[in-house]
Amino acid sequence: MNKQKLIRRVADKTGLTQKDCGAVLEGVLSVVMEALEAGEAVKLAGFGSFEVKRRAARIGRNPKTKEIVDIPAQAAPVFRPGKGLKRTVAGGGK
Repeated sequence: MNKQKLIRRVADKTGLTQKDCGAVLEGVLSVVMEALEAGEAVKLAGFGSFEVKRRAARIGRNPKTKEIVDIPAQAAPVFRPGKGLKRTVAGGGK
């Protein structure tokens, strides 16, 4: 499902216009990204949580040339599903 299909489905479910649902979705995504950028976790009970994981610098190897490469430390976004989402995907949520 892409963003446009998601907006259509939310509009059908809520009775709001697609334009309004699109604006809400963009707002939610923007707030989540801003929170992650600031180092905050975003927790949605029953759904899951978004957070930033710090990865330490390490040494890697180019598999083609076998050359050693320094990989710098970096931050990466992580999503952890909640119990409700896990249960729904496993088939026990309905």
